[in-house]
Amino acid sequence: MPASLSLAETGPCPSGAEPALLDELALWCRERGASLTPIRRRALALLRAHPGGLKAYELLALMQAEQPNASPPTVYRALDFLIEQGLAHKIGRVNLFVACAQAAHRQPSLFLICPRCNGVKELQQAGALEALAQALAAAGYELDQPEVEISAICPACRSK
Repeated sequence: MPASLSLAETGPCPSGAEPALLDELALWCRERGASLTPIRRRALALLRAHPGGLKAYELLALMQAEQPNASPPTVYRALDFLIEQGLAHKIGRVNLFVACAQAAHRQPSLFLICPRCNGVKELQQAGALEALAQALAAAGYELDQPEVEISAICPACRSK
């Protein structure tokens, strides 16, 4: 994977850079035998534009504003594809979908979820993930899902 696709700590791209990133990701998918169709691409763009994540029906409403014939199965299929390709994550605790902060990586991710505002942040801490994996292995376990969700109060809520 090209280093230019590493997006950790950058959040959404500036509007001019987003189409270029999506073009890169479409090429990356093609090289892997997958296709970032226009609907999948739009779903990813909308997720990237909402770094706090979107529920499936919020994404559907945004897509229907542009394409009135968009349906729930279309959105769920697009989300399934994005998750399968490592371009998005499902945060089960709050039932949100978020664009991956490191486009198309395959390693597990730590997600901090604020219980007060439901804000989500993908935390890229290799040492923490390695320590968790080692602790799980020592106990005879392994991760079932690539998303590790941790309840943690965000700075904005903590300052209130």
